[in-house]
Amino acid sequence: MTTETTIAYNPSEKQKGASKTSRIPIKIVPIEQVERLKKPDWIRVKAGSPNTRFYEIKETLRENKLVTVCEEASCPNIGECFGKGTATFMIMGDKCTRRCPFCDVGHGRPDPLDKDEPTNLSHTIAKLRLSYVVITSVDRDDLRDGGAQHFVECIQNTRALSPKTQIEVLVPDFRGRLEKALAIFADGLPDVMNHNLETAPRLYKEARPGSDYMHSLKLLKDFKALYPSVKTKSGIMVGLGETDEEVLQVMRDMREHDIDMLTIGQYLAPSNSHLPVRRYVHPDVFKMYEEEAYKMGFKHAAVGAMVRSSYHADEQAHNVLAATS
Repeated sequence: MTTETTIAYNPSEKQKGASKTSRIPIKIVPIEQVERLKKPDWIRVKAGSPNTRFYEIKETLRENKLVTVCEEASCPNIGECFGKGTATFMIMGDKCTRRCPFCDVGHGRPDPLDKDEPTNLSHTIAKLRLSYVVITSVDRDDLRDGGAQHFVECIQNTRALSPKTQIEVLVPDFRGRLEKALAIFADGLPDVMNHNLETAPRLYKEARPGSDYMHSLKLLKDFKALYPSVKTKSGIMVGLGETDEEVLQVMRDMREHDIDMLTIGQYLAPSNSHLPVRRYVHPDVFKMYEEEAYKMGFKHAAVGAMVRSSYHADEQAHNVLAATS
């Protein structure tokens, strides 16, 4: 007879992997218990090189007590991006109030906001002489404004020290406080407002528990209505079980909600405790998505297996922002 040991749940601790996904409505079957798809030849990850800025970026981040989504979400492109001297900064801590089972960012009760973070972030951006930055965050459902004011303070501080730096924000959904959050951005507008739809609406209960597809579309449409000069952007992953027609329908929905820029990339499971990859999309299919995107009127479409929302974000935005400057 064996005795099963139950580990006490501590909401203040950062949970990752199985400890994070064990409490969501639809249970994750560990990948070792299902058939694992063989990774195709076109999935290639570039490692960090000591001859690039990889270690400089990591050291500067630690010195300023900053977090990147590149590290927290186990992004496969971290070696290439850090090597080029680019990073996506993640503000408001490293514990998310949501438990999305495709994402490797930890879940838990968030710590209080760091009032020095906007200053530290702006000094880091200035020190690294970045011409384009992406600022994202964990979901902060515990905050009355969802963290919108903290985003704005980060934008304001960055503008003050690096006035030529272009800023993209990748925001959470501000669910339950959308009107208040969007109004706050009037005090500090980004150059690009990004919010990811992530997947087709049919898969939301499994992949994005706590989120709502139409709400996310409304966020971007309402932001564009308030601030028409700011470009809007959204992205999805493929390989979670969606069909090509569902991908195309999500793209149509984006255009109907005035979204200017699009990213589509291949989902790669961060661990065996996350949602499994259900298909690897062939490069020819990505090419089809890209061609259809431009037919639909997107101003820019970054589409490919290794594309992520903020991967080469500076290159994604360059022509679009140049055309409006």
